[in-house]
Amino acid sequence: MAIFSVLKSTLNLMIPIFFAAFGGLFPALAGTLNIALEGLLLSGAFCSLAVFHFSGSVTAAVLSAIFTATVLSALHSLAVFKLRADLFISGLAINLFSSGLCVILSEKIFGTKGVITVNNADGFLILYVVLAIILLIISHLAIYKTPFGYRLRACEKSTDALVSLGIKPAFYQTAAFLISGFFCGIGGSFLSLNLGAFVPGMSAGKGWIALAVIFLGVKKPVGLLVAAFVFALAECFSNYAQGFWNIPAGFILAFPYICTLVAMITVSVIPYKKVR
Repeated sequence: MAIFSVLKSTLNLMIPIFFAAFGGLFPALAGTLNIALEGLLLSGAFCSLAVFHFSGSVTAAVLSAIFTATVLSALHSLAVFKLRADLFISGLAINLFSSGLCVILSEKIFGTKGVITVNNADGFLILYVVLAIILLIISHLAIYKTPFGYRLRACEKSTDALVSLGIKPAFYQTAAFLISGFFCGIGGSFLSLNLGAFVPGMSAGKGWIALAVIFLGVKKPVGLLVAAFVFALAECFSNYAQGFWNIPAGFILAFPYICTLVAMITVSVIPYKKVR
């Protein structure tokens, strides 16, 4: 029973990281990076719970989260690829905008800047696990077995080669950002629907951890799954350790982020060609 409880907790923590990492995978394969994963998760979490509160429909809630995160991701890509904004500044702006917007809308719609709960929400872990497996398979096939995937990965290698063939790299990079919003919307909806509540800042750095997962997973779908599970297990360990070890709570809570730092250093030290 203890093992089952740990596994369930780990999966609950893994799902949003997994979807956020997949959201960042496609831009990474296209030779760019989506820094806005944190904000996309948070906006998806708020929108899904708000729609579920008024409609009672899980489908509508998830679709609304996907729509919201995709729109924000589209604005991010517009700023970067059309208006030539700095990639990192634009991504941070989306993160800050999402955080502030959720608080404002929460106050306007629900009359509170704090926790929002719904009575009819129930655990959706199995549903999201099945969805994650299906999307993992579809993503693998799309990346490695379709012309879209070949051209997407070619953006990372040489945009000049694509241009010489009459292919516009910006189209595939923009598409990658839209796909990023799609995945982050699903991950955000899990955060709030599975908990049955929205808490300001509930993404809690999962978007940033997802960026580390992308590179630790060597930009491969299966690698991302394994890396996301490892990070979730580390966070689960930190949660359980608080009740058993006489260690300062601040250090225990920082353990997942320490793992993130160690992983990023490891990936940067080991030559990428050897990892791959």
